[in-house]
Amino acid sequence: MTKIAVVGGGIAGLSAAYYARKKFPEAEITLLESSDRWGGKITTDRVAFDDGLFIIEGGPDTFLATKPWGVALCQDLGLGERLHGTNPHKKNTYVLNHNRLLPLPDGLAMMIPTNIEAILKSRLVSWFSKARMGLDFLLPAKAVNGDESLGTFVSRRLGREAYENLIEPLMSGIYAGDGDALSLASTFPYLRDLELKYGSLARGALTMRRQSNGKSMQGSRSAFLTPTTGLAEIVEKLVEYLAANDVTLRLNTRAMLIKHLTPDTLRQAQGGAWYLTLDTKEILTTDGIIIAAPAFAAAQMLVSLDPSLASDLQSIPYASTATVSLAYRQHDLPRDLDGYGYVIPRREGRRALACTWTSTKFPHRAPEGYALLRVFVGRAGQEIPWNENDLLALAREELNLTLGITADPLLSRVFLWDKAMPQYNLGHPEILKRIETALDKHAGLALAGNGYRGIGIPDCIHSGELAVDKLLENRRVESSKASTRTFL
Repeated sequence: MTKIAVVGGGIAGLSAAYYARKKFPEAEITLLESSDRWGGKITTDRVAFDDGLFIIEGGPDTFLATKPWGVALCQDLGLGERLHGTNPHKKNTYVLNHNRLLPLPDGLAMMIPTNIEAILKSRLVSWFSKARMGLDFLLPAKAVNGDESLGTFVSRRLGREAYENLIEPLMSGIYAGDGDALSLASTFPYLRDLELKYGSLARGALTMRRQSNGKSMQGSRSAFLTPTTGLAEIVEKLVEYLAANDVTLRLNTRAMLIKHLTPDTLRQAQGGAWYLTLDTKEILTTDGIIIAAPAFAAAQMLVSLDPSLASDLQSIPYASTATVSLAYRQHDLPRDLDGYGYVIPRREGRRALACTWTSTKFPHRAPEGYALLRVFVGRAGQEIPWNENDLLALAREELNLTLGITADPLLSRVFLWDKAMPQYNLGHPEILKRIETALDKHAGLALAGNGYRGIGIPDCIHSGELAVDKLLENRRVESSKASTRTFL
């Protein structure tokens, strides 16, 4: 495999190119990105202000340390010492409940309530709901034929009120999805495992917490990490490495069509069994292709190669989202930002999804004496304004309604993400099986990105490495076949 093309310059594509260079040291590697910058949904604005710096994330603002692939890549890139955890001194998280901010109860392990005393004291659920949650210890595991929605499963174990007031807003903060449509097997499969193994979610979560007590998470001091001046540091380091190691980097270049060369064409080609038609009318020939673009974009590239595969890719739905960051002087805020922020249950009917108190969660992201907040907008089934002025007005309305903020922001940044969040709805596992079966027929073709088996940064990094491993395995298989033919 002497030529490899990676399509898509987000974190999955950058990681794929990185691991391709590591595992195919002699190959010609080309990374293509249709936009004018690298990083995909990772984008960081660094704004100098009053002898300090606002660090404003447009997409994700941190990554999960318990999934090892993000930490491992950062350490490889020399960023290990620059990783910061969340503020350990102000850890409150709130839930909007009938227009009031109520604290999320302590003891949520893997999203499952395990601290009985905290639940009993919480005002987020009624006494009837608390009693219903206690039935989790008594209800036997239910035999379910096939997959189950997250909303159905949690409601079955803990009751509907606990789902709507506690679990749904946390889940929405991760997937921006509709829990009654999301596949349990594709989002939180461990919940079903806990039910089957321990007969109770709370009993299982307590056992798992006791077993992990005292163990560090990949040597980390926090469950969530971010580099000093933002997640863009990871992108910048990757691009720097790729440029220094002879990977061809091409921005503003869109792959339009991917085809496999016929035997007659292959004999005439200048190396490579695949070709990519670019929007520049240029054709690239290559031995292996990794598509690290959204599933719907991959579908458009593959429609003439494999219509059935393209149809399955196209069937994965996406939700559009936006983030609005606003900066204020701390003395202009009516209340202390004493935690990481708040989440908003779907049943509240608000147009916002959540609000992160960025300067509390990561104090180094705002100059001293200033506050930085970020409002999230957009979830599955919800239309959002599609211009910056309306989104800014929506965010200010949310901050006024919930926090009483009336001051004009000192600065603001709006980021719109069209079809950004893949929805792992019921049927997603079956879609993935069909996609895998189809890919087995196309040696040298692999997929990466957040559309398949995880939406977080570590998942995307891992998907890039797995895609490279697939090409590596294809090469081994082809080499073995060639050796057999020679022997015969």
